[in-house]
Amino acid sequence: MIAADGLERNLTTMAASLPGSRLRPHVKAHKCTALAAAQYAHGHHSFTCATPREVLGMVAAGLGDDVLLANEVVDPLRLKALGAAQSNARITVAVDSIETIDAAAAAGLTHVIIDVNVGLPRCGCRPIEAGRLADRARAKSLDVRGVMGYEGHLMVLDDRVLQREKVDRAMDGLVAAHEAVGGDIVSAGGTGTYDLHDRVTEVQAGSYALMDTHYAQLGLPFEQACFVIGTVISSNPRFAVADVGLKALGMDHGNPSITGATVWFCSDEHVTFAMTDGPQPSVGERVLVAPAHIDPTMAMHEAAWLFRGDDVIDHWPIDLRGW
Repeated sequence: MIAADGLERNLTTMAASLPGSRLRPHVKAHKCTALAAAQYAHGHHSFTCATPREVLGMVAAGLGDDVLLANEVVDPLRLKALGAAQSNARITVAVDSIETIDAAAAAGLTHVIIDVNVGLPRCGCRPIEAGRLADRARAKSLDVRGVMGYEGHLMVLDDRVLQREKVDRAMDGLVAAHEAVGGDIVSAGGTGTYDLHDRVTEVQAGSYALMDTHYAQLGLPFEQACFVIGTVISSNPRFAVADVGLKALGMDHGNPSITGATVWFCSDEHVTFAMTDGPQPSVGERVLVAPAHIDPTMAMHEAAWLFRGDDVIDHWPIDLRGW
């Protein structure tokens, strides 16, 4: 369930902070072209994707003005599908090695961006290697649009002064890489650091639109707008159980939350919780379960229902799921 008014407030707040091309919303957070269209309506016409499936879905939905696949891909069939979609969209893929550059060129892709490791031990080349890789890409007739880096290891530091210092150090490497690479784009960031970037051209935030309890601890100006609705299926004086469990929630950031309750634990199909004040809910009552990590939670569900008050006002397929 998506709270329509909360979503609108989140989109409006972010658009005021990072208008237009300053934000490249990351659709991996919601995997929903209808929600991406709402972001588009707020002035954000470039998007970040995590999978080829997301890219192709965005293009098919008419949202392919400027789509970045911020992930390395070497599968020739998936890359060729992206190459074929270029007639209807501007598609850029991340590369961080000779192998990923050669794979992109072999698939007929046109645009690449050099992915630089800025501290998160995941993808990305060392900053000192970025210029050499850009030269290799241009030698393969690829357009090198710039650099990107993701400081994901810094997203949820609760000391904002320390967080800013560490983000600045991470961006030192990215800016140095950009000097060697060239291009118009310096792309970085996420919801947890969206307001800490003054040396990049764009920020790749995504979770801000719907939020989760993991990001909520930072006191950001965004509200929880997405919940998994559960039905209480068992209740006693000490605790209650609803039918929302591990198979409905991203659990890597811990237990979900239920307003006014303490969540004890989740199992495959159940969340066990106890109200902090007052009686436990009765069997058949509904509860709103707030996920701790919105991205994998959205990927587990086929559709989202928009609500305002007690009314369901729309139905949005989560149509970018799968591979």
